[in-house]
Amino acid sequence: MNELERYPLHRAAFFNDVRTLESLIVAGADLYEKDIHGNTALHICTMLGHKESIALLLVHNAPVKAKNSGGWSSLMEAVAYGDREIITTILRKLKSQARENLVLRKPHLFKVLNDIGDFYLELRWDFHSWIPLLSRVLPSDICKIYKRGTALRMDTTLVDFNERTWERGDISFIYNPAAESVNQHLVVLDNKSKVFQRIRNQETDVELDEEVDVLMSSDIVSASMSTKPITFERAFSGWIFKHEKSEQIGNFEANYYAVEGMSLVTRKRREHLSMDDIKKNKTFMQNFTTGKTGLQHRKSLPPPGRTSTTWEEYVGAPPGFPPPLGRPQVLKTHAKVFKAMLAMSEEFPLEVSVLLDILEIVAPFKHFEKLRRFCEVRLPPGFPVRVEVPLLPTISAKVTFQRFEWRDDLTTKFFRIPKSYREDATRFPDL
Repeated sequence: MNELERYPLHRAAFFNDVRTLESLIVAGADLYEKDIHGNTALHICTMLGHKESIALLLVHNAPVKAKNSGGWSSLMEAVAYGDREIITTILRKLKSQARENLVLRKPHLFKVLNDIGDFYLELRWDFHSWIPLLSRVLPSDICKIYKRGTALRMDTTLVDFNERTWERGDISFIYNPAAESVNQHLVVLDNKSKVFQRIRNQETDVELDEEVDVLMSSDIVSASMSTKPITFERAFSGWIFKHEKSEQIGNFEANYYAVEGMSLVTRKRREHLSMDDIKKNKTFMQNFTTGKTGLQHRKSLPPPGRTSTTWEEYVGAPPGFPPPLGRPQVLKTHAKVFKAMLAMSEEFPLEVSVLLDILEIVAPFKHFEKLRRFCEVRLPPGFPVRVEVPLLPTISAKVTFQRFEWRDDLTTKFFRIPKSYREDATRFPDL
């Protein structure tokens, strides 16, 4: 089969051929399939603004979160194209798919938590930067995780942060799939203000509109930790008589490894922004972290016009270097290589797979999601009791699992919303 015939679903999306697209879907076409440039069929019709094909693919649950070779999702491509209706439709579907995925994962998470004993796990976050003065003021955090039955609770003092600001607090994140009400399975408590917020199953139209305004007003950012060329080499200590480095971390003997080849690649696109937008962008993002955006309703951009790229040119281009389909990209790329240390202990009572499941539950916290991605790499034997993880272009974190103990004294009350707390549905706008 030649390249022109290899991707019939993508070809139908390219030409907005809804009839062929529907017949292929009915015949069992794989909506997750990526072409030589990493694009799904949804990527292609989004870049070209084909509303009919987009609607059809979303009705059949085409994956919105999937990223192409450049690190862009269909939602990101929709923002670049600039049609407000398309952005809203795809954003709504992304949120729906995220909820569906958690529901699908629930039996597995339930079983994992049920199969292991109750425990207390303590990990320390130490943030540092290659910018000298920044390292002095960066926060640290002791994170405490409690598990009883199928319930999980995480206490943390770091609410949110970026390269310029961070928010301190006293936050508890509770996952309790056995709670009486479905909308209490995931809740976040602000213990200082004595309020709680449910991780909602549905956003209001007003909230969705505001989120679309934010997307249309700011850079499209793709930050990925590149781990493909990553290697682990045993670390050595000593000046003259060198020996493999080992150390006691908490109660666990750990072997040290040097991590080579890890990099954080940040890409920013702004072809959808005007010069005025770009000038305001820095101020806007600083205000956004404090909730004072002063956003105006954004109208759809004029369409970029019909693409001059033919289907033959698109599928015939070198893999990962597609010719332009939508609005010409205005792209800035920054890559930073990180040298890091990793300490693995074969004495630690938890398996890495269990850690990954726990981190998936607390994924709304961005730095935990970065830790989860790193731990998905094929690690040396044992459990990563200390690991360095790049979080932002200027900030890394050293995470130490400094304490673990089995517990039989945790009560169910610890995993419930205190009666004295009131609900505030807007306390954590990112959740």
